[in-house]
Amino acid sequence: MPRHPSSSPVPVDHQPQRRRCLAALGAAAATGLLPALAAASTASLKIGTVVWIGYGPFYVADALDLYRKHGLKVTLEVFNDPALIPSAINAGSVDGGMLTYDQVIGQVAAGRRMRVVMPIDYSNGGDAIVAQASIKGVKDFKGRKVGFNPLSPSDFLLSYALKLHGMTEKDIVPVSMTPEAVPAAMASGQLPIGVTYEPSLSQILSQGGGGKFKVVFSSKDAPGLIADVLVFDDKVIQARRAAITALIKGYLDGMAYMKSNPEEAARLIGKFMGISAAEVKEQLAGVYNIPLAEMPRAFEPSQATTSYHASAAVIAPLLKAKGQIRVIPRIEDTFDASFVRGLL
Repeated sequence: MPRHPSSSPVPVDHQPQRRRCLAALGAAAATGLLPALAAASTASLKIGTVVWIGYGPFYVADALDLYRKHGLKVTLEVFNDPALIPSAINAGSVDGGMLTYDQVIGQVAAGRRMRVVMPIDYSNGGDAIVAQASIKGVKDFKGRKVGFNPLSPSDFLLSYALKLHGMTEKDIVPVSMTPEAVPAAMASGQLPIGVTYEPSLSQILSQGGGGKFKVVFSSKDAPGLIADVLVFDDKVIQARRAAITALIKGYLDGMAYMKSNPEEAARLIGKFMGISAAEVKEQLAGVYNIPLAEMPRAFEPSQATTSYHASAAVIAPLLKAKGQIRVIPRIEDTFDASFVRGLL
């Protein structure tokens, strides 16, 4: 960021005090204390995340420490199950987290003051319901086992697909499992249908030479409904505004690096996710990372499902109908648009 020098000179009668400060800093540098003083002034944030291709800009920023120039140290705490992140935020074991918007609705409906401070991406095929090749469509799910993670984006995507086809969860045999467990369960032949996301999705589709399983329904059929967001509790928002702004700036730097150095960025993301750079490029096609200029649209009232107002109108009633929430919260209580607007 550009540095703006003060427009007014230091008063003459303050010069002795200023020289004493400079002399003290010189002594600190000579004795090796300056690095310690700099470190003490660096803010830090611990952020809960999962392995998901849409979080690529965060992984790049982490690998290159792009937060440092904004005076921030970031620690990414990786969770195997995204459903565990909200409770970690509530307990204070992480400062904030990367969630999906339906999770935020659930938390706010339960009386917790979690707010979206930045839209990250929306799934564009990266979340999917996969099934054995013999299963033609969602209607064929009736009476069959379907593996998915309850109270998660997988659960929401499945509920939405069933609703579109005039069905409910009562028409299937639910099998509770994490998205990462779905590939092995389907490979064993014990599970004909599963709901998961990348990279597990590609693992399933590659089995049997690519002809054993297929995508029956994906987030491409429901654009914007599965949206990834950066979330903090309202108490943290009030106390750590500068640090959160620095985090967003580092994320934007990571996104810019992905555009200017796509090969190296793919390598860095692949290293974090445990996949090849080629697989990273393939999976990136399944998500859309929202640039800063487009971020305000997520907070503005609109009929487009890429707006939280429109997507919540679909998500919240579904969650209530399934008994996951008792009341539908005010949409305005689910986000704080001031950080994005401030950066613009």
